[in-house]
Amino acid sequence: MQIQDYISENRARFRAEWASLIAIPSVSCQPEHKADMLRCAERWRQLLLQAGAQHAEILPSDGNPFVYAEYVPILDIAPTVLVYGHYDVMPAEPLEQWHSDPWTATERNGRLYGRGADDDKGQTMIQVKAFEYLVSQGLMNCRVKFILEGEEEIGSPSLESFISAHRDMLRSDIILVSDTSMIGKDTPSITTGLRGLAYWQIEVTGPNRDLHSGHFGGAVKNPLNALCEMLAKVVDADGRITIPGFYDDVLPIPPEERDMIARIPFSQDQYNAAIGVDDVFGEQGYSTLERNSCRPSFDICGMWGGYTGEGSKTVLPAKAYAKVSCRLVANQDHARISQAFADYMQQLAPAGVRVQVTPMHGGQGYVCPIDLPAYKAAEHGFEVAFGCRPLAARRGGSIPIIADFERVLGVKTILMGFGLEQNAIHSPNESMDLEVWERGIIAVAAFYQELQRTGV
Repeated sequence: MQIQDYISENRARFRAEWASLIAIPSVSCQPEHKADMLRCAERWRQLLLQAGAQHAEILPSDGNPFVYAEYVPILDIAPTVLVYGHYDVMPAEPLEQWHSDPWTATERNGRLYGRGADDDKGQTMIQVKAFEYLVSQGLMNCRVKFILEGEEEIGSPSLESFISAHRDMLRSDIILVSDTSMIGKDTPSITTGLRGLAYWQIEVTGPNRDLHSGHFGGAVKNPLNALCEMLAKVVDADGRITIPGFYDDVLPIPPEERDMIARIPFSQDQYNAAIGVDDVFGEQGYSTLERNSCRPSFDICGMWGGYTGEGSKTVLPAKAYAKVSCRLVANQDHARISQAFADYMQQLAPAGVRVQVTPMHGGQGYVCPIDLPAYKAAEHGFEVAFGCRPLAARRGGSIPIIADFERVLGVKTILMGFGLEQNAIHSPNESMDLEVWERGIIAVAAFYQELQRTGV
């Protein structure tokens, strides 16, 4: 049976199974959903067995459990592929901004809406359904292993120790991940690079209690003022990050890659309009697409302190807080940057306040060579499904575990993602384009068939 016929014949079942995953609020950052994490892992175990895996189990970790499944073909001579995905999702709040229940899969306008519809339940389902088709038709000659985790959205704290302890079980020739995006529905692309991440919480302490701003204002250093002053110095007027030694390991963008980025369809005016800004800002000498994918960045993610309730309260707060992050590029070490930032905050701290910087989580960046046979197989898959060769593009987000896989397992990862910007992952009304989702199944199936022909 041809794959498009198989998808059409099983479309209702596919979507019902997808909906059954969306219905489970597997929010890893909220302790009240601990039981939902196990429930979602068990549902994935069932679906993997139904798809053709010969073995599937739930394995404990230091945090949420992992789901592991394996398929071994009769002729075990083709490459071994390790498919990674995650079953945890971001919180659905603010709930009032959703147009339908985030935990009920809802179809409208050619899309499926719900938390996790894309990230990463929908994209992992693409992998599972391509696998199911090939197994059902006797076309799967690769050994395939699946590893699904439940902590990706909180930085994968248990993953490194888990893969280190299970090296033999996870041994493979290539890793395949669908947790990234394409440039556009009619402009398919393969992610060839991801930025790393360093994240901190800062606490600035001044007086031993909140003070009356009339009695003490102008005489005592305000921790919120101090924190604003410190953070304002981290990025200069040219968009350069001022942390000492920050750029020591940043590699220049190769000219051929800059040429490739310049060929990506992009309208600065449309970009600005889409996010509601009059102009953009970033490191001088680089385009917007270079800034948000190949160059590092610094952002204040949140700041609080003092009185923020209704009405007014003239207070000089005792403490001020901020959460800040850096997106890093390949070759920057997140641990070194984390310490450099903490030292810099102490250097910038004015007299009259004390500063504590607490690292939250971090991860390395990643770059995939585009001459790998497995990468060429992914290109072939996209050509079959979308009718054109995909562009190679670095993306600005971070998946720290990709670098962990390479460091611990010694294997490269192909990032074969099918998300779109309008899918609104992490936001209200997350969705997945249903046509792209089905094309994704076709692309992944073609990837396997080409990989079986060429090897890795």
